[in-house]
Amino acid sequence: MDVLDAIRTRRARRVLSERPIEREKIDALIEAARLSASCNNNQPWRLTLCMGPETLPLVKDALSKGNVWATKAPLIIVVAARPQDDCQVGDRRDYFLFSTGLAIGQILLRATELGLIAHPIAGYDPLKAKAALGIPEEFVVITYVIVAYPGSDDSLLSPKQKALEPERPERKPIGENFFLDKWGVPYQ
Repeated sequence: MDVLDAIRTRRARRVLSERPIEREKIDALIEAARLSASCNNNQPWRLTLCMGPETLPLVKDALSKGNVWATKAPLIIVVAARPQDDCQVGDRRDYFLFSTGLAIGQILLRATELGLIAHPIAGYDPLKAKAALGIPEEFVVITYVIVAYPGSDDSLLSPKQKALEPERPERKPIGENFFLDKWGVPYQ
């Protein structure tokens, strides 16, 4: 699969298999993030791979009710970073979020190439996650990345989630968020 195929194929699916993920595939996801671009090569991301019988239930316990589907995942990556570990420049440009997002984007594409689902979510209690994993206070738990093989049992999905599952959601028209030469001038 080339990069364009991975971009076109990648989906934030919710129907998961509980099948364990092979170590070599987990290593490939780590390498994808490790090689990501970051401001001054600071690599501010800290990823905790939760898959053990003691840790995984703790991070699953921090999930919001709307993300009950994620409880089937054999791997949840808890992504954290802190502002001081990356570039901090004028006009509130704290690059730690951007740099970390680039690394997670590479995980999403590599997972797609490997036949996995990698679904970043915001629906969890970050304080519970910090406490469960011993993440220091100054770090921001940015996202969970739910990682699994595709499954077939959609019984944990809400009716709305079931309706969204079959097809990629519509994307905004290009001119709505891509501009040419000046803010608000749609790129066409």
